[in-house]
Amino acid sequence: MATDRQAAESKPLRIAQITDTHLYSDPGGELLGLNTRRSLEQVIDLVMSARQPDLVVSSGDLTHDGSPQAYQQVRDCFRRIGVPVYSLPGNHDEVVTLNDCMNSNPFLCVRSARINSWQMLFLDSTVTGSDGGYLRKAELDALDTELASYPDLPTLIWLHHQPVPLGSRWLDSMAVDNPQAFFDITDRHSQVRAILWGHVHQSFEQQRNGVQLLAAPSTCIQFQPGSEEFAVHLVPPGYRWLELYPDGSLETGVERLQKIPGEINQDARGY
Repeated sequence: MATDRQAAESKPLRIAQITDTHLYSDPGGELLGLNTRRSLEQVIDLVMSARQPDLVVSSGDLTHDGSPQAYQQVRDCFRRIGVPVYSLPGNHDEVVTLNDCMNSNPFLCVRSARINSWQMLFLDSTVTGSDGGYLRKAELDALDTELASYPDLPTLIWLHHQPVPLGSRWLDSMAVDNPQAFFDITDRHSQVRAILWGHVHQSFEQQRNGVQLLAAPSTCIQFQPGSEEFAVHLVPPGYRWLELYPDGSLETGVERLQKIPGEINQDARGY
């Protein structure tokens, strides 16, 4: 029979990736007709009822208008979960405001974290005034340094923009535009287990050189996979869950609400 200590040592670290929440300063704010705060609250209810996480990663576009009041809306929603919340910026965020508002306990804006037997690294892929992504030399140097410093810790790398094409022309025009510089680093470090992002408002799973490449659905509107032009996908919001084990293995999946919590403008040609 396993001892309590053995059971604790084999227990996975549970993470909820809750991304692209797009909250407004006004709690009644809507994106394409969907109230983003109400939708986020329902996803959080799902998170708490399905598998209580040990921490949350909010992988960008926390707000739609970048205002301090919108980040307060985010704090009010996430605080209910009762666990640390790690945030990184997306193209709709104001980076300075995000760091001011989302970097006091239990909210954290950090470059790296070592939790249990795992390391998590957080990158800023935003470009001021652009919807696309780019990893500056400082970000890449820090990534390389952190990976070299802890070669024995299985590692997750988080960013907002996708570093690989999804096969959706309009979305792929807003990806990380120097992915080879990024992969030149990750390819040198065998402890990288997964690279995760937001931005694309859809689930995505692929492997590259044994590393899992993962994206999560938004908590509000979803984008049609494989679309040439902007198109809404009429599937419910959700989140990605991860379970990280001490041996360096992980399990992951996506859970969604049973239905879309409102009426979405299907004729929109952008957002």
